[in-house]
Amino acid sequence: MPDDKIEIENVNVPGRTYRVDRAKYGAMRDALLAALPGEAPGLKLAEAKEALLPHLSGDLFPQGKTAGWWLKAVQLDLEAKGVIKRAPRKPVHLYRRGTT
Repeated sequence: MPDDKIEIENVNVPGRTYRVDRAKYGAMRDALLAALPGEAPGLKLAEAKEALLPHLSGDLFPQGKTAGWWLKAVQLDLEAKGVIKRAPRKPVHLYRRGTT
């Protein structure tokens, strides 16, 4: 039986992992990486959410429901893995680092 869960990290809680739905994580990861620019300053979280919504499956995220929670979970995981980075400005701005 294939595992429908994936372990993710949180940049704010090093060493701790969380198990989440693999399909939703993958869909949000792909949408977020498609939406984020490859250089600073990047996008504010609200801008990133707006930009990624059209990339999400209606089956997994009907009317964008729970997209905010998944955006934050994926953001923190990808930051912990060094795939995305926060620009040094307020509010939080995100961008992709190098090749993903």
